[in-house]
Amino acid sequence: MNLSMSERGKHIMKFQQFLQKNQTTITWLSAALIVIGYAAKFLGQPTIYAVVLAIASIIAVMPIAMHAYQAIRVKVISIEFLVTLAVIGAFVIGEYNESAIVTFLFLFGNFLEQKTLSKTRESIKSLTEMAPTTAQVVQADGSLEEIDVDDVDEGDVVRVKTGAAIPVDGNVVSGSGYADEAAVTGESRAVSKQVGDQVFSGTMLSDGFLDVEATKVGDDTTFAKIVELVEDAQDTKSHAEKFIDRFAQYYTPAVLVLAALVFIFTKDLRTAITVLVLGCPGALVIGAPVSNVAGIGNGAKRGILVKGGEAMDTFAKVDTFVFDKTGTLTTGKTAVDQVLTYTDDENQLVRLTAALESLSDHPLGRALTQYADNQGQDYQSLTITDSNTIKGQGIAATIDGHHVCAGNTKLLAAHDLHLTDEQAASLHELASAGASTVIVAIDDQIAGIFAIADQIREGMADQLANLRQAGAKHLVMLTGDNQATAEHVANRLGIDEVHAELMPEDKVTFVQQFKADGRTVAFVGDGINDSPSLATADIGIAMGSGTDVAIETSDVVLMQSSFAALNHAYRLAKKTVLNTRENVAIAIAVVAFLLIGLIAGFIYMASGMFVHEASILVVIFNAMRLISFGGKKAQALTAQQA
Repeated sequence: MNLSMSERGKHIMKFQQFLQKNQTTITWLSAALIVIGYAAKFLGQPTIYAVVLAIASIIAVMPIAMHAYQAIRVKVISIEFLVTLAVIGAFVIGEYNESAIVTFLFLFGNFLEQKTLSKTRESIKSLTEMAPTTAQVVQADGSLEEIDVDDVDEGDVVRVKTGAAIPVDGNVVSGSGYADEAAVTGESRAVSKQVGDQVFSGTMLSDGFLDVEATKVGDDTTFAKIVELVEDAQDTKSHAEKFIDRFAQYYTPAVLVLAALVFIFTKDLRTAITVLVLGCPGALVIGAPVSNVAGIGNGAKRGILVKGGEAMDTFAKVDTFVFDKTGTLTTGKTAVDQVLTYTDDENQLVRLTAALESLSDHPLGRALTQYADNQGQDYQSLTITDSNTIKGQGIAATIDGHHVCAGNTKLLAAHDLHLTDEQAASLHELASAGASTVIVAIDDQIAGIFAIADQIREGMADQLANLRQAGAKHLVMLTGDNQATAEHVANRLGIDEVHAELMPEDKVTFVQQFKADGRTVAFVGDGINDSPSLATADIGIAMGSGTDVAIETSDVVLMQSSFAALNHAYRLAKKTVLNTRENVAIAIAVVAFLLIGLIAGFIYMASGMFVHEASILVVIFNAMRLISFGGKKAQALTAQQA
């Protein structure tokens, strides 16, 4: 007995696989038989007409009935079950034309549905197709060995030639070229890669050649994680989807009960069957997930990873954005922000200062030498003698016959130098703005003051203004930096609220307080110290240049670390939620129209199924508008802000 049941199960599975594999063929065969049947009717052959349409109905209902059977096995009453019952009822009353048309329209609707839905998953398909499968590993003797990409180990050096995909995350150890990183960061322009630069698996080397030392391989690469995140996200249901799933559990059986009641009270089997057909909640069931998939796909193409429909829903409701400062609102790199010159030769001031600071490894010294490099000043050829570094004060030396000292007011006092009232006021103003200052004296005269600060990201004020226009009501900065620096940055950017000198646990406390006040909070950060706040906020948003911990903890990842991308993601979330609501409204409106049509007598089984399938396509096409949301202009702006 067990063996026969097992054999039966195998036959059923094989038959199901056959139907699934050939469903498109069955659809077109059904259409051809319907055409032949109506041709026979036109030629005065009613018997042939009835037989051919009955055959068409049987052929077309088989894949539908098989889906219904599989659903019932797991105790789910599906749409296919309603259609199968309707076809059986049509056979009972001899309406083979109705059953043939209903089954064909249902299969044809599924065919179009799959075709259009596949477009919303193109972002995933294009990503997975770009994944490299082999790598050329440089051997100890300099030769190359091509191996499976899964066999590459951390520390291996792989060679990448023009037109090839980079197979690992790593650092360039030799060679140069341009990499197309659109698949990872959304960056539309090729990025120059030199020795020491980081590269990502899955990106394409459009020009040159690189030897790359692997730091991450296989499933640990950034590219692999992106694919995994987006795949998981598209399978994660939104609040609307979860509600519709619960609704459908009760709705479909309710349709069965309603059809039974209609038959009991009217004794009209045709009307009861029509209720079954019109009650199929196809557009309602598919409307929310297709919007979710399209919205997440749009973001993925632009280097924006939203981890699921639920995250998309919550993101759309955010009214308070909380930002870390260093590395988020600012670049996290100190640079010369302002130069006050008290000499006739500013170029000499820059050269002599850079030459002096080249003796130091202090971060302020590196910022000054970098400034000179950017200015194209030649300071390395200058002759330096009698250098003296004084801890906590600065450095002094003789450079090409000039006595030069650079440091703070203590160093000036040690050299019996004094600032004028105007210079002292300027120094105080710079310090109040949060800048670190270096005072430079040449030949016992104050020659200049350099203000050095963490640089605010380019265009940040405009991006935050755009965020407000998109719906953000409150912008907050939480930082471990000093109060003066924090307030200066906040004032320049138009931040509403700033809290400084905080430990990571203090940031979490503020986020919790904002949530307790009834706000929906998004925290934007990039470091390990931001991870607790990212996890505590309603939505954690990690900059892609940040740590793995921050990226794993967050709900949204901006691979470009771009605030233009943040703006697009925020607007996309709102648009996706709106699109979902539009689809639900369309589905409900169609059901209402069909019921009114049934009562009024102008909607029948076949016409009802036509409207039903048309409504499914309408919600799909409506959702597909999300794929192009933002257009090329938004993508260009995102790239510019990277």
